[in-house]
Amino acid sequence: MNTLTLYTNPMSRGRIARWMLEETGLNYETVVLPFGKHKTSEYLKINPMGKVPTLVHGDNVITECAAICLYLAEAFPDTKLIAKAGTNEHANALRWLFFAAGPLESAIVNKALGVEVPDEKKGMVGYGNYDDTIAALELVVTGSHYIAGDEFSVADVYVGSQIGWGLQFGSIPALSSFRDYWDRVAQRPAHIKATDLDDTLIAEMKS
Repeated sequence: MNTLTLYTNPMSRGRIARWMLEETGLNYETVVLPFGKHKTSEYLKINPMGKVPTLVHGDNVITECAAICLYLAEAFPDTKLIAKAGTNEHANALRWLFFAAGPLESAIVNKALGVEVPDEKKGMVGYGNYDDTIAALELVVTGSHYIAGDEFSVADVYVGSQIGWGLQFGSIPALSSFRDYWDRVAQRPAHIKATDLDDTLIAEMKS
């Protein structure tokens, strides 16, 4: 089997990719790239944007965190982290995974930056406005036990991470629906292990 290598920094979205890797139960290698020193010529050949995370699997290079999560779920179907294509659960996973990677993240970042979209321009930004986006997110976490249905999936790793960070930093309102959902997924052994690994790396980098 080709080696899985995660290029990451423990204070980045790489934490999401690590959680996903831990959910798969697969062996993988970690290359930690310190911020400010990560845009080396060698790494730019792998990821021209110079961002983390990046996953390398044999000859395959996957960038963008949502894509990494989806790649792992589909490349390793035995992990059962995504339902069979054509099912309602599969459609839900794709729908909300890309909702979180696109409209949700854009709405949160723009709000944090103080970007106010004029009413007449809302159709241009892909999410309309922050309140509508958060309302859609609340709808999905209250509609079923997990994002895609009754079973945990790749969508819970990515969407759940967005909710967890949002609650931590105040970019998502601390509604009981969000807190209850996050409490469910944050207690997964893979998430706990991934968090411990990255927190240990942070401590080592600061020492």
